[in-house]
Amino acid sequence: MAKAKRMYGCTECGATFPKWAGQCGECGAWNTLVETVVEGATPSGRTGWAGDKANIKTLAEVSVEEIPRFSTASGELDRVLGGGLVDGSVVLIGGDPGIGKSTILLQTLCNIAQRFPALYVTGEESQQQVAMRARRLDLPQDKLKVMTETCIESIIATARQEKPKVMVIDSIQTIFTEQLQSAPGGVAQVRESAALLVRFAKQSGTAIFLVGHVTKEGALAGPRVLEHMVDTVLYFEGESDGRLRLLRAVKNRFGAVNELGVFGMTDKGLKEVSNPSAIFLTRAQEAVPGSVVMATWEGSRPMLVEVQALVDTSHLGNPRRVTLGLDQNRLAMLLAVLHRHGGIPTYDQDVFLNVVGGVKVLETASDLALMAAVISSLRNRPLQHDLLVFGEIGLSGEIRPVPSGQERLKEAAKHGFKRAIVPKGNAPKEAPPGLQIVAVTRLEQALDALFE
Repeated sequence: MAKAKRMYGCTECGATFPKWAGQCGECGAWNTLVETVVEGATPSGRTGWAGDKANIKTLAEVSVEEIPRFSTASGELDRVLGGGLVDGSVVLIGGDPGIGKSTILLQTLCNIAQRFPALYVTGEESQQQVAMRARRLDLPQDKLKVMTETCIESIIATARQEKPKVMVIDSIQTIFTEQLQSAPGGVAQVRESAALLVRFAKQSGTAIFLVGHVTKEGALAGPRVLEHMVDTVLYFEGESDGRLRLLRAVKNRFGAVNELGVFGMTDKGLKEVSNPSAIFLTRAQEAVPGSVVMATWEGSRPMLVEVQALVDTSHLGNPRRVTLGLDQNRLAMLLAVLHRHGGIPTYDQDVFLNVVGGVKVLETASDLALMAAVISSLRNRPLQHDLLVFGEIGLSGEIRPVPSGQERLKEAAKHGFKRAIVPKGNAPKEAPPGLQIVAVTRLEQALDALFE
């Protein structure tokens, strides 16, 4: 086989050049030339695209049997993955430094190694550091194999000999291929190394976890194509000094997206939280102004979270609008709706909003709870401690229904809530036992029902 030829391609226009340059000679863009590999001819003398005829089937002929899965021994991780790990799948996990990516994968692999062959490849730590962490977490260590290597060709060659069922690469930014001359962590190295791993996973049936670094903006470092190549993308959320870690799926070819797994960080590693609503509802014993509970929908389950608001007189020309865990632009829109249709101005008030526990709530069902918390703080009047609020607010002041309203109300009744203000479209024919339903259609009706 002919030797692979190195070329430099422009990420803007796609033009290729034999040498690197600071500016693309075709489109004039700066710093867009990235090293690529052009494969040589095949042994038969044909180029790669002129291969044998592909195997074509109609959709009716394709087998649609359920994809077999196996458990990772963690219920929350299985939930985020869509019910378990699939053979040959490639999972990319990103998150801030120190948030628990290596910890959860080491826990998972130590447990899987008791049933199947497993291989942990580390490019950032030594074998001694991995072993020390496993001992500190009291994990079973007798069957998990650990390798320190950064060359992708050596990793794949070892994996073909060991034949693991699950393999971890920690991290993809430290891996390099000998086909490229650029440094590890570059766009070309990350793309080519990930492509070789994905090809190996599909051919061998090995499930692979890739640990990915993130940029200061929180996005996965490296080329965007990295997220397109893998089957599942998971993000760790939460503060590194907090006790809770949230694992969210933003892409999953084998399950639902936006699934959320909740873990608690302890001295023995990450422990799954099977009832997150009970954790997020650790509230003050007395009702305080600016606090209300809403029911958000995360993946396939409802979750109760507390929304807090602080409204104070502003001494600035432009009052501040600060949100943590909520959409700041939507807050500005809802405050305008509150002024127009509720007759309550906030143009001279600073508004601060926070979702307790570090949860990010981006669905529109938080609109009504957000407004309730703002009004409670503005009037300095506490809402009922056992009140639940959810619903979407339109620009004309109407209260719109949200998906899965019945499940949200059942979750509230299970945790002892006595009263719920919900859109009329979400009002059930028969309310859950012990829960009074107040159905509203306009913002004015909701404001009147808050302090009844």
